Amino acid sequence: MKKEKTVDFHIKTGWHAISRMYNAYAARYDMTMAIGYVLLNIDLEQGTPATKIGPLLGMEPRSLVRMLKSLEERGWIRRVVDENDKRFVRIFLTDAGKEKRELAREGVIQFNNVIRENIPLDKLVIFFEVMKEINRLVEDENAKLKANAIDELLIK
Repeated sequence: MKKEKTVDFHIKTGWHAISRMYNAYAARYDMTMAIGYVLLNIDLEQGTPATKIGPLLGMEPRSLVRMLKSLEERGWIRRVVDENDKRFVRIFLTDAGKEKRELAREGVIQFNNVIRENIPLDKLVIFFEVMKEINRLVEDENAKLKANAIDELLIK
């Protein structure tokens, strides 16, 4: 099968193009796309547990720890240890972090406006339905792979 005929090729190349565009936008504000996503996923009122941010964005724990350290050094976030359970840390945005978050938000809105202005709503609705179904199928396949891996371990 030619790569251009595979579903994952189109998803991957589309995502890489979007990623390059977001990184070019974010670079103007001393950020990266990944930083923007982290800032966008921190709750403005309650903060967000550090352990919840990585899974939301599909980041590995080591990468997230490095990024949070960098954001703290820049003064964009602050960490608050839970008073009841010292093992838990909540991440809050500082005023500077809120400003950077707003810039990231504006970039996402601009991109979505361009898409909505150029692709008819009926096509977008179908796209969202297809992507939802693809994600469901991927989750099902992941569950099967994990179950098979566990079965193989038990057999040994």
